[in-house]
Amino acid sequence: MYEPLSEFDAGSPAPSSSPPAGQASGSWLQQTREELALRPRLVVREPVPVTVLAVQRYLGESSGYCYDVTLWDGAEQDTWLLAPELCPLVHGNLLRCGRSVTIRRCSYRYLEKRLAAGLVCVDELEPGQEQGSPGELPLRAPAGPLSGDRKHYLPLWNNEDPYGDIWRRGGPGQEPSVDVTKVCSLLKLEMTGLSKITLPPLIVRVMHKSRLRYFGKAEKKTDYPYQAYFEVADHSGMMSLVLWNSLCPEWYNTLQVGNVVLLQQYAVKKSYVCRTHPTSGNAQVKRLPSLEICLNPRDPPPKIIILSESKVKPEWNLPAVKYQFVTRSEFGDLPHNTICDVIGLVIYVGRCERLRRRDDWEDFWIYRWVQMIDGTSEQPFLLEIFATSQPDIFEHIIPMSYLVCTQMRVIREHPGDISYKAYLTTTNESQVFITGHHKGRPYVTNEKVKSYIKWMKNQNEVEIEKKTSVGGYQPYPPTPSTFAKYCNDRKTEEILNTIGELKTIVQHMHYREHKRVAVQGIIAACAFVRNVSQAKMVCIHCLCMRNLPIRHANE
Repeated sequence: MYEPLSEFDAGSPAPSSSPPAGQASGSWLQQTREELALRPRLVVREPVPVTVLAVQRYLGESSGYCYDVTLWDGAEQDTWLLAPELCPLVHGNLLRCGRSVTIRRCSYRYLEKRLAAGLVCVDELEPGQEQGSPGELPLRAPAGPLSGDRKHYLPLWNNEDPYGDIWRRGGPGQEPSVDVTKVCSLLKLEMTGLSKITLPPLIVRVMHKSRLRYFGKAEKKTDYPYQAYFEVADHSGMMSLVLWNSLCPEWYNTLQVGNVVLLQQYAVKKSYVCRTHPTSGNAQVKRLPSLEICLNPRDPPPKIIILSESKVKPEWNLPAVKYQFVTRSEFGDLPHNTICDVIGLVIYVGRCERLRRRDDWEDFWIYRWVQMIDGTSEQPFLLEIFATSQPDIFEHIIPMSYLVCTQMRVIREHPGDISYKAYLTTTNESQVFITGHHKGRPYVTNEKVKSYIKWMKNQNEVEIEKKTSVGGYQPYPPTPSTFAKYCNDRKTEEILNTIGELKTIVQHMHYREHKRVAVQGIIAACAFVRNVSQAKMVCIHCLCMRNLPIRHANE
């Protein structure tokens, strides 16, 4: 079955709860908490299985991540801290929402920075059977992480997605009358911005939007360490606008490509030269590279007002958002690293996989492979879609959806090798949209989008649906045909692993982590079996000179 990313989501968070004063409690969680008030460390003599309602992650005070676990015993629910030694249970998805656990040992910790406050820490537990989520049980968000000074939780499996109720999605606010005579152009701002103390208002259109960047570190105490950048433009040019810290939860989901925004009380500084930039579809818009607009929660606190299209006047000459859509028949002629936009009908959706950002980090990218058709070629588009800070869309890409992907990069690394198909991958500025999310988007008036819609109206969707598929493992790019190609000019000692090392590698892998390793050895035995799935497993063990994709055992 197709399992969207929400299949391994943390679930809805829940707070500590207790019965009214003077009322007897039949809650095992409540009784255990009361016992811990008398004995800070407790070995549970008669443990009772409890159900996990939520597992929530946040950055720890020293190193790594901490996890709060919300439990339910049939009478009450409570949120306890998971001891660091038990974090591998979350890494392997053995401890997850809807599963029963038996707590063997726990302790009580006082919080020195909070008055009369403490928390229960789970020191030893045993995962049980899958219980499912209690249907009508009301869950309310806790005030925040139990341990430390962090203000918010992170998504369970990556850091780039918005997570929790702090991420607002608002509409246009109250629109004041705009005195156009006081509005400054971006070109004039670039020439005089650094020399002014008070900066004039700006009226700009959002042309591009990046995914979120989380820069939290254990030694840093920033409440909301997020950054996102937008490309905004007026009649004089296009400039980067950077959203910082707590303004990201407040405005990231609200500001959309195509919005017209009135900006007041902002700051400017010299541009960050290492930042990536989108490829604009509007060739008439000049990039202004020397300065960027900075929106911080303070110094000064900005005023951001989204203007409705009915208030936008033609004399402002704001540029339109334009795209670079290509069809599948045109895609074959595009060179490596070209940026383009595509639209099509999804016919295949691969499972979500995770790629470690650095070998010694707990941070991961989440991505999936998707195929779609547009009627211009017998061959489908092959898309590598990384999470774009749009979890409500990324988690629900399914066959027969109309999929739009913007700012995609062409990957054509081995044009002479027919085993390597060219594909498209997301960039920092990519956005994806599926059926139900297209209304009002600037691309709906694009001629190639209209042509695709016209083609779809003449198709037999029932027949197309029979050819769709979901899930499974798509090992792409494929294994090189020779070991020399796999080495790719690297020293063999750096990429070969022993059989003993292979076991350690697998043990340290996280849930749905993808990793390729190479081992060498002598084939000692080969068994032939009739079962197809077992035969595949025998091949994996025997062909040890090949590059083998390793997946987590808990899948």
